[in-house]
Amino acid sequence: MMKAKRRICIATSTRADWGLLQPLAAALRDRDDTELTILATNMHLLPRYGNTADEIEAAGFEIAARVQMPDTDDRPASKARSMAMCMEGTATALERLRPDMLVILGDRYEMLAVASAAAVMKVPIAHIAGGEISEGAIDDSIRHAITKLAGLHLTATEPYRQRVIQMGENPKRVHNTGALGVWNIMHQPLMSAEELGRELGITIEPGRLVVATYHPATLDGIDAGERCQAMLDALDRHPELHVILTYPNNDAGSDRIIERIQRYAEERPDRVTLVKSLGMRRYLSVLQYAAAVVGNSSSGIVEVPSMGIPTVDIGIRQRGRIAAESVIHCGDSAEEIAEAIDTALSPETRRLAEQRDNPYAKGNTIDLMVDAIMEADPAKLTKKKFHDITLHNPGPRW
Repeated sequence: MMKAKRRICIATSTRADWGLLQPLAAALRDRDDTELTILATNMHLLPRYGNTADEIEAAGFEIAARVQMPDTDDRPASKARSMAMCMEGTATALERLRPDMLVILGDRYEMLAVASAAAVMKVPIAHIAGGEISEGAIDDSIRHAITKLAGLHLTATEPYRQRVIQMGENPKRVHNTGALGVWNIMHQPLMSAEELGRELGITIEPGRLVVATYHPATLDGIDAGERCQAMLDALDRHPELHVILTYPNNDAGSDRIIERIQRYAEERPDRVTLVKSLGMRRYLSVLQYAAAVVGNSSSGIVEVPSMGIPTVDIGIRQRGRIAAESVIHCGDSAEEIAEAIDTALSPETRRLAEQRDNPYAKGNTIDLMVDAIMEADPAKLTKKKFHDITLHNPGPRW
């Protein structure tokens, strides 16, 4: 009797997580013993952010479920209400798809809604990128919450694996696989400067451009637009560089960032290119010609060091993440950012970055993830027992 295929559903909500997940999705889809489905939600389905669900289908994947979320204003209360709509849509989708396992990456608010629906419906969850720290955003708490809803964990470094175990997860179900984004860099064919320039409508001059992305730091008390403006002012101190600006995610505060970067690009058409979504291949291709990456995206810390270029990491959003020596942390003011950019562009920092030492790198990340997903028993993943760590000196018991 033929063994039934394992039904794996991958949930994705942004250009960023799909860019990471696509090779894993391809590896699972191509197996004879799996049936892969894709659940797309949030930014993928919003015209303002580029309708990036089209990129999923262009890559040869069928979207089995589209979970709509409203394109709300960027107030926190509006985001909370949109989570309710996401949870309802996810419940309907999971009821129809009936997956044996749901794969979720990261820490976004809509993924907490997806994970919550799955947990209540007893759908086993495999969580990618748990155990990380990003103290400047509500994502930090959301990531840990998803960890406690999941039964299988695929972490990017060994310290992150230990942190997930510290949170009470069974060590046998916590695997250090390395980061998907770094694996992508090692295996993604990149575009030539001419091909990339045609797609972006600019002339690519290697070493004379920077990539800049600024997301809301949702635990920061200062207006996100003001914070972003400081980065833009700092970039103006290097008029010799072409700036490729990408849109933020749609966290609370993103509207004010979009207003600033749109105006900035409109006023500097000769040296600024604004792109809603580069997609994985174009993004990695741009990096190979860039002098540095500037902003507060996790990609600057996790993936960019493997491209051999420096990162300027601004403010508190990524505070707490393990980082390579090529990552330059700085404050939020234009002066601090400009000084960090000067450091990033220095010959000393460029030589350091070229060493490509990246704590998130493993050569076989996809194989490790696929093996962990396929070897886990879904029936056991929803039956969790808290793993207590023995303390050498626990102190008095009250």
